Amino acid sequence: MATTTARPRRIGEGRRFLSAPALVYLIVMTQVPFALTIYFSFTNWNLLRPGSAGFLGFDAMFRNYQRILANPDFWQVLANTIVLTGSVVVLTFVFGMAFALLLNRPFPGRTLARTLLISPFLMMPVASAVVWKYLLLDPAFGLSAWVSRTLGLPAVYVVERAPLASIIGIVSWQWTPFVMLILLAGLQSLPEDVIEAARLDGAGPLGLFRYVTLPHLRRFIEIALLLEIIFVLNVFGQIFVITSGGPGIQTTNLPYQIFLEAFSRWNIGRASAYGLFAIVLANLVVILFLQVVRRARQEEAR
Repeated sequence: MATTTARPRRIGEGRRFLSAPALVYLIVMTQVPFALTIYFSFTNWNLLRPGSAGFLGFDAMFRNYQRILANPDFWQVLANTIVLTGSVVVLTFVFGMAFALLLNRPFPGRTLARTLLISPFLMMPVASAVVWKYLLLDPAFGLSAWVSRTLGLPAVYVVERAPLASIIGIVSWQWTPFVMLILLAGLQSLPEDVIEAARLDGAGPLGLFRYVTLPHLRRFIEIALLLEIIFVLNVFGQIFVITSGGPGIQTTNLPYQIFLEAFSRWNIGRASAYGLFAIVLANLVVILFLQVVRRARQEEAR
């Protein structure tokens, strides 16, 4: 009996030993930088002033946070981040669902269409931003200018007229394939006999989508949107290449504001404080999303 109980204990200890290096690596690569960020946010460290790296003191340790909250630009940057993330998530879900439903049907050239639709997601953010800025939207040499001249219309620089909408469109173009792939995997896991049974019961296309397809895709939708929210909150490359946060701060989000504070103004302390605000925002969005998902599941269980 003692040998029987000791064997699972040894197996459990062996598993913990095997997972220990990965756990240590994860702690070193994530939690140590996070702790340093918290510490730097309580300093007035500026790289142009080497002697400013010291702790502010308990009476002034929240000075960076007070200055950020008192700055009206911060609230504009926060609003830009929320609008950008929310708009991209909605657009990518709508178009991703449409493309997934399209590719789930057999038609000639489906493999080629699937490859072409996946291609935007395989591009680096900076590369896709360069393509959009210079090859597609440039008012002198871009494709949009050529189409405008062909139709006898004046060329319009969309990035200048609607900078935030341009960023939203470009980021949505790149992230739509991500949502499409996850939803397509969900559609292909839907049993054919369930669909046939619903059709025999008289379900039309809309009824089939609402009462069969959507309930089956719920978990896939949750995974796709949760991962996308986390990644889109960190959008940087497209903003850096296309608008540089401008005009003014119309397209500046929290990651780009952190970049400006750290590598333009060289203020590491304030950049760290902005980084903590970005972490808090990401966690709040994820918690809110999970609460909505949990509530929907509880209502479904009733």
